[in-house]
Amino acid sequence: MPPALLALAIGAFGIGTTEFVIMGLLPEIAGDYGVSIPTAGLLVTGYAIGVVIGAPLMTVLGTRISRKTMLILLMGLFVVGNLLSALAPTFGLMLAGRVVASLAHGAFFGIGSVVAADLVAPGKKAGAIATMFTGLTVANIVGVPLGTFIGQAVGWRTTFAIVAALGVVGLLGIAGLVPAMPRTEGARLRGELTAFRNPQVLLAMAMTVLGFGGVFAAITYIAPMMTHVAGYPDTAVTWLLVLFGLGMFLGNLLGGRYADRALMPMLYATLGGLAIVLALFTVTAHDKILAAISILLVGALGFATVPPLQKRVLDQAHGAPTLASAVNIGAFNLGNALAAWLGGLVIAAGFGYTSPNWVGAVLAAAALGLAFWSAVLERRTPAGEAADVTGPHAPAPVHH
Repeated sequence: MPPALLALAIGAFGIGTTEFVIMGLLPEIAGDYGVSIPTAGLLVTGYAIGVVIGAPLMTVLGTRISRKTMLILLMGLFVVGNLLSALAPTFGLMLAGRVVASLAHGAFFGIGSVVAADLVAPGKKAGAIATMFTGLTVANIVGVPLGTFIGQAVGWRTTFAIVAALGVVGLLGIAGLVPAMPRTEGARLRGELTAFRNPQVLLAMAMTVLGFGGVFAAITYIAPMMTHVAGYPDTAVTWLLVLFGLGMFLGNLLGGRYADRALMPMLYATLGGLAIVLALFTVTAHDKILAAISILLVGALGFATVPPLQKRVLDQAHGAPTLASAVNIGAFNLGNALAAWLGGLVIAAGFGYTSPNWVGAVLAAAALGLAFWSAVLERRTPAGEAADVTGPHAPAPVHH
């Protein structure tokens, strides 16, 4: 494994910890600030919206500096945001800290995906992307449960201070291990934008929004769902998040392994399975063992879609992958924001803590429908036509 992939995984670990640790700490944060659980859910929505905005914004701002320098700056921004969250005296400032940290997220994973894919042979690109995202999944096995435990035992502010320290470690890892990457010249921005003329790029991003949104509809409110419905004690939330993280880790490996061989069939299986498991979760959430199994499966099926969807965007964007890749990371988080908001709505409407699972099932089923539509359009498109979408002068990808 190239050392650069390890460095990217380290950065992903820090980012993954801050993104997901909020799920297990919502009750504590809500109690501290005197707000409701659905209102505290805005910390998830706000982070996700920040990723959506930050992904293209930071990528465009970074077009005139090297990719390595940009990754270092992004990790610095991430550290500042988490320190603000740790010290915030009001809920509004806490939300602001989440947004600041989130601005780095999309561009980091977007630029990182391109770097990871360019470091390996063409037939191993999805696997390289999956290796980088392993940091995100390991964060859910180690960082998130540990952060939840610390937050419940010592205070959630300590958790965010530790996450900021993780960001410093990630920054140093990138500075020391990532080789100097070619600059994304400003002249390429027009070529990057033309990738969005390809309907397959837009369809892949829509699948990303709906598919991963299905995961977040359930997981955002996992703490109150498991304590109020399944009957778990508060302390069990930590271990349930470990299960979710294990599912993500296994799903990421599965998606990376098979996306290079059978990308679309992989999407059909994972999105279809996700819709079914989420629908059943409304029932299985009432049983401790079945609820735990469901959490594992939601993590596995949801994250098995990440490498194939990210690779599909890179494939369809052809010679202009950087901005499209970053925007697709934003699409994951647009799904997160949409699902967290919709989940909060159905809970606030009185449908109970399991109702977000129905929202997730509908979103995943819609993503599956788009996957079939994408395949039909691809079969109808003459060979070579899609390749011309980005224009005859789009630069070819650089392989190292």
